[in-house]
Amino acid sequence: MKLGIVGGSGALGRAIALAHLNHGGVAPSDLWIANRDGRRDGFEDWPDVTVTAKAQDLAEACDVILLSVPPALFPALEVHAPDRLITSVMAGITIEAMAAKTGATRIARGMSSPVAELGLAHSAFCATDAVTDADREMLHATFAPCGVVDEVTDEALMDTFCALTGPVPGFVAYFAACMNDFATSRGMPPEVADRAVRQLFKASGEALSTWPEKPSDQVQAMIDYAGTTAAGLIAMKEMPVAQGIEAGLAAAEERARQMGTPPDAEG
Repeated sequence: MKLGIVGGSGALGRAIALAHLNHGGVAPSDLWIANRDGRRDGFEDWPDVTVTAKAQDLAEACDVILLSVPPALFPALEVHAPDRLITSVMAGITIEAMAAKTGATRIARGMSSPVAELGLAHSAFCATDAVTDADREMLHATFAPCGVVDEVTDEALMDTFCALTGPVPGFVAYFAACMNDFATSRGMPPEVADRAVRQLFKASGEALSTWPEKPSDQVQAMIDYAGTTAAGLIAMKEMPVAQGIEAGLAAAEERARQMGTPPDAEG
């Protein structure tokens, strides 16, 4: 499989490229990167990776074309690839828009995050009916080096994934910052509070990813234990914390939808 990433020098495109180079995806000679000036910045250690300023050259050479340009630049993108498998990680850009731009029918709209470089991303995609089983194998091969991969059938969920799993650390960092502020307000040295909160979230992330219990079950287990954490969780449940989180995610989801809408089409 030859993989081409249009916008492969941007934060997300480069992260996915490095996931392949560092975690056993495609061989360097099978990876193409297209950017606006054809510069190799960030890929100096990989001389076998092809870097070009011509997205169409990439499209003609690769089996899978991953679009990772900023949504605002998508209207100016010139890629004609009716016989290629197209996927993307562009917030708000619909399958319909990609089909109109590229002429392709084998299209999967995807979402990932910059922690793909570390192999820690959650990537998801939604495919058209024209996507074959062999195409799906290539899509999984495209995103698997980035971390966990899921396929869904509802394209609208791509905006939800953008809000939920795209912003790393994002919302989690905000919660950590609030905890850090609490600790320092009690007199804890800032550097100690910072280390404590970072370690807490590192351990919590590992536990949530490996322990079999669902997060809601773990919360209930803490409450049932009736210790100090239970007191804190009960107090949080009596406050509008959950509503605030829901409002934040909904706002991010709506912004993702808007990013795919041309300014003159907004009502």
